[in-house]
Amino acid sequence: MSEAYIVGAVRTPVGKRNGGLAAVHPVDLAARVLTELIARTGADPSAVDDVIMGCVSQIGPQAIDIARNAWLSAGLPESVPGVTIDRQCGSSQQAVHFAAQAVMSGTQDLVIAAGVENMSMVPMGSTVALPHEKGMPGPLGPGWRDRYGDQEISQFRGAQLVCEKWGLKRHQLEEFSLESHQRALRAIDEGPRRDTSLEKMAELKPLREGWELTAATASQISDGAAAVLVASPAAVERGGFTPRARIHALTVTGSDPVFMLTGPIPATERALARAHLTVDDIDVFEVNEAFAPVLLAWSAETGASLEKANPNGGAIALGHPLGATGAILMTKLLHELERTGGRYGLQTMCEGGGQANATIIERLG
Repeated sequence: MSEAYIVGAVRTPVGKRNGGLAAVHPVDLAARVLTELIARTGADPSAVDDVIMGCVSQIGPQAIDIARNAWLSAGLPESVPGVTIDRQCGSSQQAVHFAAQAVMSGTQDLVIAAGVENMSMVPMGSTVALPHEKGMPGPLGPGWRDRYGDQEISQFRGAQLVCEKWGLKRHQLEEFSLESHQRALRAIDEGPRRDTSLEKMAELKPLREGWELTAATASQISDGAAAVLVASPAAVERGGFTPRARIHALTVTGSDPVFMLTGPIPATERALARAHLTVDDIDVFEVNEAFAPVLLAWSAETGASLEKANPNGGAIALGHPLGATGAILMTKLLHELERTGGRYGLQTMCEGGGQANATIIERLG
C-alpha cells in the first residue's frame, strides 16, 4: 500500500454571517483556494487526478457539482474531474479521507481534497426547506421513523442530551466557550468577540427553557473554503514536492443519531487503536466545536487533554462553514504542528446523522 502525503494546505479566512465573504459566490470562493493551492505547491494542474470537495447545502449557487464548477471557474484544465460529497459537517474531512484512500490504493497519485460553504448566501437547512415548500416528503422516511419514532432530531437537542448524560452545566460550557474566543484572538478571522465575558454570556437566554445551551456555546454560522493536496511517493518525486505530513490513520464511525454529537469519542478511540498510539502521543487535537459539550464529553471519555485541543480557538469563536470545516481544520492542524514542532495531530468532528471522522497525521521534516 502506498503512503499518502500532504504537500499543501490552504484556507480562506472564515467570514462571519453577512461579513466579508458573504457576497462571494461559493464557486469563486472555492476556486480561490484551488488556484492558491496550485500556486503555493507549484503543482502541474493537469497532473491532478481528481478534485473531491465537501459541501453540505448543495442547492442554488452550491448545486450541480460545485467541485467541478470551482475548478473550471479557476481557469484550470478541463481534463481534471471533480466530485462533491456530503457527510454533513465532516464533508471535507471525508474528502481528505477519499483522497488519501485513492492514493494509498494506488489508483490515483495526486488528488485535491477541498471544502466550501457560504452560509450567508445559502442558509443552513435550505436543502430541506425548499423541497418542503414544494410538497416533497422530508429526509427521514417511514423506516427511520419506525426505528426512532417521532422524537425531535436536531443537533441542538443532541447537544442538550450530551449535557444531561455527562452532567455538564451551563457555566462549564461558557467557561469553555470563553477560552475558545481568547485562543482565537491570536489567529483572528471575523468571528472572535473581543468584548465577550462570562458575565455577558450569562445574560443570554438558553436555546430552550431549562436547557444548558445558549448561542454563546454553539458554533457560528460562517463562510469559507479550504483545499489540501494529497500526493503519492511517485507524485512527490515527479512534482518535486516536499512532503509536509503523512496520513497516518483514517477512521469513520456511526453513533447514536439522536444524541448525534458523540461520534468523535469512538472515532478517536478507533483511530488511535489503528495507529497504535495513545492520547498522550498526540501533540495537537483539532476537534470541531459544534457545541461546547461536544468537546467536554469527548475529553472526559477519551482522556484527551483540552489544553492540546484547538490551541488557536475553535468553531465557537472562529465559525463553522459546514462543508469547508474539515479541510479548514486539517490546514490548521498541519500548520500548528509545523509551528510547534509536534509530531502527531488528530482531527475529529461530529456529523449529522450520528457520525464522525477521525484522522491522524504525522508531521515530516
